[in-house]
Amino acid sequence: MADKDFDFLHGRWRLRTRKLRDVMDPTCTDWIEFDSVSEIVPAFGGAGNVELTSLATEPPQEALTVRLYDAGEDLWRVWYLSTRAPGYMGPADEGRFADGRGTFVCEEELGGRLGLVRHQWTRLDTGRPRWEQAFSFDGGESWETNYVTEHEPLGE
Repeated sequence: MADKDFDFLHGRWRLRTRKLRDVMDPTCTDWIEFDSVSEIVPAFGGAGNVELTSLATEPPQEALTVRLYDAGEDLWRVWYLSTRAPGYMGPADEGRFADGRGTFVCEEELGGRLGLVRHQWTRLDTGRPRWEQAFSFDGGESWETNYVTEHEPLGE
């Protein structure tokens, strides 16, 4: 059932993240790594969830992710907020799961240019899901991955 697509994510996680130092620089090849802790709780009977993340960046950040399933359109919408940009809630990513992968896309202003942001979930049935972010400035013809997060379950 599509409104249960994100059930694999409920719980507490240790996040190991690699991101390009400058995600807006297409020539950047310098990756930085950091750990975070995240907790995801279901909402609306499984048709949504809320994630609170503490990122061990410098300076430390907090993030809030809200995911809601729209049964009428058979798609998920995902909003991301963080202390990196307080008071800003960007456009929702929209997408769905198919063939063991969740793909979510939105159009957003990125460094003064209009581009596409894609988030993908893979390894959904392994107990250690993977999340990736990529940007496209050519309408989705090509994508540059700039952020990868590996999830590891945290015990109680």
